[in-house]
Amino acid sequence: MKLVSVVVPCYNEQEVLPMFYEEITKVTAGMAKEHPDLEFEYLFINDGSKDRTLEIFRELADKDKRVRYISFSRNFGKESGMYAGLKNAKGDYVVVMDADLQHPPAFLPEMYNYVKDGEFDCATTRRVSRTGESKVRSAFARLFYKIMNKISQTEIVDGAQDFRFMTRQMVDAILEMSEYNRFSKGIFSWVGFKVKYMPYENVERMAGTTSWSFWGLFKYSLEGIMAFSTAPLSLSVFFGIASFLAAVILVFMGLVIALFTDISMGWFFVISAILAVGGIQLGCTGILGMYLAKAYMEVKKRPIYIAGETDEIYRSRKNNGAQAVSLEKNDVSPQQ
Repeated sequence: MKLVSVVVPCYNEQEVLPMFYEEITKVTAGMAKEHPDLEFEYLFINDGSKDRTLEIFRELADKDKRVRYISFSRNFGKESGMYAGLKNAKGDYVVVMDADLQHPPAFLPEMYNYVKDGEFDCATTRRVSRTGESKVRSAFARLFYKIMNKISQTEIVDGAQDFRFMTRQMVDAILEMSEYNRFSKGIFSWVGFKVKYMPYENVERMAGTTSWSFWGLFKYSLEGIMAFSTAPLSLSVFFGIASFLAAVILVFMGLVIALFTDISMGWFFVISAILAVGGIQLGCTGILGMYLAKAYMEVKKRPIYIAGETDEIYRSRKNNGAQAVSLEKNDVSPQQ
C-alpha cells in the first residue's frame, strides 16, 4: 500500500472546512477505488486560528481515524504551517493545498497520474487567469514574478501555486532546507526535480474571507526577493556610482553658473549634496539591515513552529478521561 498525505494549513477556516472535508474525502474515495493500493491521511495544521477551526479538527478526528492535526501555540504564518505539515506527513506522496477550495481537490487524480510512474516528481497548478482579483493586485503579482526571475538564479513560474502533489524524495529535499525565513515558492523551484505544471482558471473562495491583505502579500514578496537573491545588495554600488556622477555634474553646473552669472550657488550645492548622500546612505543601510535581520533570525535557531496540541494528544486525553470515568463508576467502596 502507498500512503498519500494531504497537508492543509488553516487559519480561521471554520466556514469552509466542512465543505473541504466533504469534497476531499469524496475525491480520495474515488482515487482509492481506482487505485486500490492507495491510502490517505489528512493532516490539518491550525495556525493559531481564533475561530472554531481547532474544534472542527477535533470533531473530524473523532469520526475519521485518517484525520490528523497539529495546532500551533500561536500564529506562526502559512510558511511555518506548510513546513510543519511536510515534516510530519507520513506518506509516500504528499499533497499541499489550501482549505478554501481555491485549490480544487478534483485535480488530485490527474496529479497522481503524472507522478505515479516516476515521470515527474511533482505536479502543480499554474493560474492562467486572475479572475476575482483586483487589477492592482494582479499587476503587482506579475511585476513580482518578472523582477524575481531577473534578479534571482532560481526561476519561479508566473502563476505557480503551493498546491502540489509531490514524491517523498522531493519532500525530503525540501525538508533539508530548514531555514527560519522561508519562501516556499522559491524552495520548490530551488530543489529542482521534474515538475508538471497544469494550467487552470482561478477559483474564488467557497466561503469565508482571505487572511492575505495587499500589505501582507507585499511583505511576503520582499521575503522571497531577500531569500533567493542578493541583487539588492548591488544597489549600494549603483547608488555609489550614481552619487559620484551626480556630484561631478553639480560641480560642473556650479562652475558654469559661477563663471557666467552673479548668482551664488553655494546653498544649492550644500542642500543637494546632503539630500543625495543622506538618501543613498539611508537606502543602502536599510538594505543591509534587512539582510542582517535575516541572518540574525537564522543564527538564533528558533523553532519554525511550536505545537500546542496534536490529534495524538487529543485522543490520548480523551481516552484517559473515558478510562477515569469508567474506573470511577466501577469503584465500589468496602462497607465499614
